[in-house]
Amino acid sequence: MHDDRKLVEARLERVLNERVRPAVHPATTPLTVEIWSTADEPVPVAEGLVAPTRPIVTGAPWGAPWGTSWFEVTGEVPAEWAGRTVEAVLDLGFTPRTPGFQCEGLVHEPDGTPVKGLHPRNNYVRVGAPAAGGERIHWRIEAASNPDLEADGVPFRPTLLGDRATAGDAPQYVLGDMVLAVFDETVWNLVMDLEVLGELMAELPVDGARRWELLRAVSRALDAIDLGDVNGTAQAARDELAEVLAAPASPAAHRISAVGHAHIDSAWLWPLRETVRKVARTTANMTRLLEDEPDFVFAMSQAQQFAWIKEHRPEVYARVKKAVADGRFVPAGGMWVESDTNMPGSEAMARQFVHGKRFFLEEFGIENDEAWLPDTFGFAAGLPQIIKAAGSDRLLTQKISWSRTNSFPHHTFHWEGIDGTRIFTHFPPVDSYNCEMTGAQLAHAARNFKEKGVARRSLAPVGYGDGGGGTTREMVAKAARLRSLEGAPRVQWESPADFFEKAEAEYPDPPVWVGELYLELHRATLTSQAQTKRGNRRSESLLTEAELWAATAAVRAGVRYPYEELDRIWKTVLLHQFHDILPGSSIAWVHREARETYARVAEELEGIIEGAQRALAGAGTGELVFNSAPHARRGVPAGGASAAADEGGVAPVPRDGGGYLLDNGLLRVEIDARGLVVSAYDHAADREAIAPGQAANLLQLHPDFPNQWDAWDVDAFYRNTGSDLTDVAVLGVEGTSVRIVRAFGESRVSQLLSVPKDTKRLDIDTEVDWHETERFLKLAFPLDVKADRYASETQYGHVHRPTHQNTSWEWAKFEACNHRFVQVDEPGWGVAIVNDATYGHDVTRAVRTGADAGTTTTVRASLLRAPRYPDPETDQGVHRFHHALVPGATVGDAVREGYRANLPERRVTGGAAGVAPLVGVDNDAVVVSAVKLADDRSGDLVVRLYEAGGARARATVRVDGFAAGHAVLTDLLERPLPGAERPVVADGGVALALRPFQMVTLRLPRA
Repeated sequence: MHDDRKLVEARLERVLNERVRPAVHPATTPLTVEIWSTADEPVPVAEGLVAPTRPIVTGAPWGAPWGTSWFEVTGEVPAEWAGRTVEAVLDLGFTPRTPGFQCEGLVHEPDGTPVKGLHPRNNYVRVGAPAAGGERIHWRIEAASNPDLEADGVPFRPTLLGDRATAGDAPQYVLGDMVLAVFDETVWNLVMDLEVLGELMAELPVDGARRWELLRAVSRALDAIDLGDVNGTAQAARDELAEVLAAPASPAAHRISAVGHAHIDSAWLWPLRETVRKVARTTANMTRLLEDEPDFVFAMSQAQQFAWIKEHRPEVYARVKKAVADGRFVPAGGMWVESDTNMPGSEAMARQFVHGKRFFLEEFGIENDEAWLPDTFGFAAGLPQIIKAAGSDRLLTQKISWSRTNSFPHHTFHWEGIDGTRIFTHFPPVDSYNCEMTGAQLAHAARNFKEKGVARRSLAPVGYGDGGGGTTREMVAKAARLRSLEGAPRVQWESPADFFEKAEAEYPDPPVWVGELYLELHRATLTSQAQTKRGNRRSESLLTEAELWAATAAVRAGVRYPYEELDRIWKTVLLHQFHDILPGSSIAWVHREARETYARVAEELEGIIEGAQRALAGAGTGELVFNSAPHARRGVPAGGASAAADEGGVAPVPRDGGGYLLDNGLLRVEIDARGLVVSAYDHAADREAIAPGQAANLLQLHPDFPNQWDAWDVDAFYRNTGSDLTDVAVLGVEGTSVRIVRAFGESRVSQLLSVPKDTKRLDIDTEVDWHETERFLKLAFPLDVKADRYASETQYGHVHRPTHQNTSWEWAKFEACNHRFVQVDEPGWGVAIVNDATYGHDVTRAVRTGADAGTTTTVRASLLRAPRYPDPETDQGVHRFHHALVPGATVGDAVREGYRANLPERRVTGGAAGVAPLVGVDNDAVVVSAVKLADDRSGDLVVRLYEAGGARARATVRVDGFAAGHAVLTDLLERPLPGAERPVVADGGVALALRPFQMVTLRLPRA
């Protein structure tokens, strides 16, 4: 037989596009359309329903950027259509771009009842099946003219459309056809048949019999179609395809658990307020699709998004609750939002699960076993313990498939965290959290699956996401044909829980991956939008203080504990840890609002802290120093208050050759005439911290123009060129500090360097007035330390990373995350770099030449970037940073100094002699991360602590303020741990034995 494969395939493409798909709607009649546009922000539905409208016709422009328009659509089903299926096809002016990144709408009945959402792949509303003829159509559509930031087809181009204040008012869209149409279900099914077979055919081996069987069947079907009467011959064409569609899949075929999904970014290329509406549109569509498709299952994560529709669209939420009760609409993941997991602090990461799981329990009576994070930019090594402590033991993500250097070796595995906790983890081999159920995607999943031979099951999140939209009827129809089809994977709609249960059963002993799941991409998200990151860190610290002092004041002074306020503030902070807000990859509007929100949060938390501390200090004129940190300092106990002298600093003295000397007898720091630190000498250890011939506190400026993903990425070649900022405009003394001012480009840096009187630490306070673009600013510390690895703080502990680049895996980690410290050491001596607001850093090592031949380990903190997309004004303005260089520091010292930098002391006037700590621990290696009252308002005290050094530890936890008759070990939701022995309580103390990095939550009932 002659090879006519390409001929048939080309014929299929043209006939489908030009004849069959247009025949799905063989008859149409126009609808009457009128419009009303708001002048400002969206209005309530009730107002939009009655707003005065004006006529608008197809082809007319509408919609200023970020505007809202209400379309009134009216019409009548023609009498001659009686007995036929009729639907409205409503084109708001959709472009070929994917859903979620352009205009979209929500259709309402005249009484405000939501009907369904509209987007370019889902623009129909069913009228009747069958229609009686004569039905009157009357809808109002709330339409959002969200601008497409890549409408010109060029990605990552700077644009002013990312903020309403700069976007202008030019119409973004042109109204398309708004019609009633006959829906020919037979033709539509023919389209689905041909798409499934055509897509499958393209994935099968050319020399395999199955491909040719499909080709011949398709050829016969095309012959059966009368191109002048597609509607009349569609069934004959379907009959030609029936046999090949009925051929069952091989018993050994890969099995795909399809989960309907719409990954909705809680903010990204749209503001938070628009996400509220995206969620309403998507859930309205999905609940309607669930009613029409009995096998379909839809999963939605992020408790915040459920809470939004509960608050803003209760009528949609009622449909969601019913579908959840029916087991068809599945709350997934158990987190408040799909947060970043690298940068949130220990308590914040825990509270993501506390607030998310509690919402699902209270609203639906559902508790999930899985964490659902398909799009997060890498996963910190402390996360497994947190997931397990929240009562879950599974994780799903897809993002690691985006890594650019190394291919992750597993799709299903056990992930082991820093404390030894393991969780069952799955990476969908479909490599997309927006699967469209295409043949190419499913074939890729089967081919790509790395567990072939020992397992045969994977998950595919199916539906349009990022900007929402969800699953379509076409995707459901394809899944039905792929349930068992020869040559294709077997597809079945299942919930995440069903998938995980089956996957664990078939693969009970998967391989183990130990340590962080590092994404070899999007590394610059650790630095972009520095003010957002500072707002997050400060909010986390203020929440720690507010809970501690509010609990202490409640127990000691009977002050009301601010349950409602703290709950609301925590949820606000958790929302802003979403994986495009905290990472700095959202539009200008999002970050402008984030800065404003963090300021309000800080003001409210400062008020809570001040009120509690004043109640504890009492009336009087004496001064008390409150210490919120988990370690005593200068005689002030951890979590307590007492009188204390001002720490102060040593006075700078002139240095030979220019510059200044700071020496407190523990540490001697030399600052040269360039304002650089050329020596940091540890007197007790007789060790120099700074590498010979080099200088610390060195600002370095690099070009920063990644190949793509501007706000997200920094590419390795940025280090090929750069400049050291050594010119000094001002070098002088200010109080007990050395003041240094530098100017470069359009920017200016001012620093204060000081050494406290009795602490081995150099404090560096930096203010940058930043007006660069596409530049990367680093603060370098070349250290005379031979370190093959270094410690970087993460949630409830630290992770070690190599300083060498032996393999591509180490090379790829050229920018990484730390929380409050990075610490490098060699046996017996180390150095820590502490910060109060930065996360990104890099660590490199070099062997010096010459007689010395020592090793220099350079730690560089990442301060600022200046990407132009999606926010063209990223980080322009004034920024403040605090760093500290701590020579001679162990990991324990680094932990202590990290908390000191982030939880500074507070001075309060009062009459009390002091405030004893409500909670005390007798081992500095065991760190208290939270002291609070129980969320159930029982008045019980909750204490969370962890082993911070990476070693076994014993500690006694003491409570001062009430008799601790007994203690209960709980999960993060403050529920007793099943099967856990009750800790021993003796002499008012709770005795604990902790494994390395173990986190423990204690609940102490109060009489």
